[in-house]
Amino acid sequence: MSMTHRSLSPATAWALYDWANSAFATVVMAGFFPLFFKQYWAAGLPAEESTFWLGLATTLASVALILMAPVIGGLADAMGWRKRILLHFSLLGIGATILLWRIPQGEWVWALGLYGLASLAFMASNIAYDALLPAVARPEQLASVSSRGFALGYLGGGVMFAFCVGMTLWPDGFGLADAAEAVSLSFLLTGLWWLLFSLPLMRHVREDGPATPPPWRQAVRGGMGQWRASLRHMRAEPRALTFLLAYWLYIDGVDTIIRMAVDYGLSIGLPSDGLIIALLIVQFVGFPATVLYGRMAERIGIARSIFAGLAVYVLIVFWAAQMDSTLEFYVLAVGVGLVQGGVQAMSRAYFAQLIPAGREAEFFAFYNMLGKFAALFGPILVGGLTLVSGDHRIGMLAVLPLFAGGAWLLWRAETRRHGK
Repeated sequence: MSMTHRSLSPATAWALYDWANSAFATVVMAGFFPLFFKQYWAAGLPAEESTFWLGLATTLASVALILMAPVIGGLADAMGWRKRILLHFSLLGIGATILLWRIPQGEWVWALGLYGLASLAFMASNIAYDALLPAVARPEQLASVSSRGFALGYLGGGVMFAFCVGMTLWPDGFGLADAAEAVSLSFLLTGLWWLLFSLPLMRHVREDGPATPPPWRQAVRGGMGQWRASLRHMRAEPRALTFLLAYWLYIDGVDTIIRMAVDYGLSIGLPSDGLIIALLIVQFVGFPATVLYGRMAERIGIARSIFAGLAVYVLIVFWAAQMDSTLEFYVLAVGVGLVQGGVQAMSRAYFAQLIPAGREAEFFAFYNMLGKFAALFGPILVGGLTLVSGDHRIGMLAVLPLFAGGAWLLWRAETRRHGK
């Protein structure tokens, strides 16, 4: 045991953090929190109102991250505090997740506050996590090590979610009173999973900071100045900037569907067991489908493959707005699984083609930032339209402008790329 522990490479230790925190993304953000919030903590609220508050909390967490990102970046780079920032935000997210385990029924304000705090900490820790990649991989290893983390994230999140789903569907077999106790326990177990598998990174990844770090206030100002300089560089590359705006819009729609799907299914009367199984379908269809999607892109082109994925998402939204059975939800889950990972992977590949030589790290910092800020517009649009219209089916249509606007801007980037 000790020999295996000592032989763990920094790259593997780094990638295991994806295994660790993806459990939060899958079990809490996509799965059990929306379900438990509507059926347990906010059971006394009208369904439209609980959807609005869930969407607002998700959006506020993303806004808070936008405001904090330059400060986090400045301290991480100038002070050499990547691991320290990762540790502190991880512990904040882990603590908030574990506390959800003890929130009593009806206390929806406390539950939503802890969820928003955990979501913010999850996203902020990922900024520092991404920044540690060059510390564990040589330039020629960046793609393979990054992919290792992505794959472990899919697998770790799926394994933990499958275990928690098993507890929920068969609580008697785990010595639990009912499904509510199983879901509540899942928050505790997810927090502990996140903590346990963060330890390898903390122990085995070394970070070489500056010999004489500047005062922290100067580091913060430097971070903000670097962001302003990067924005100027972006404006000098209109194709890359146009694509980034496209990506921000359509990936917001993708993440909104991930985070609001369970809430929507419950609101239109679908059983919770079926919704949880559908999320498992997305996880286990998504992994092989992403590989096949890459092969399709080699045949038809990267941009066309992204357009195809966005077209599938538009069909999914229209179908979701009129479906009324669990079987249809399963079919939609297969559809999402087929294109979710592919759209993400091809977006990264497309953007890589637009970056001027020598600015890869700088431009990908913006790309990763926008990916972390996804689900900024969509949840509040869905929640607001649902509240105003009183109809969850109409509210779900609010994500369509995100896909349409993203596709139009992608088309603009493509025409500029070919000089049209």
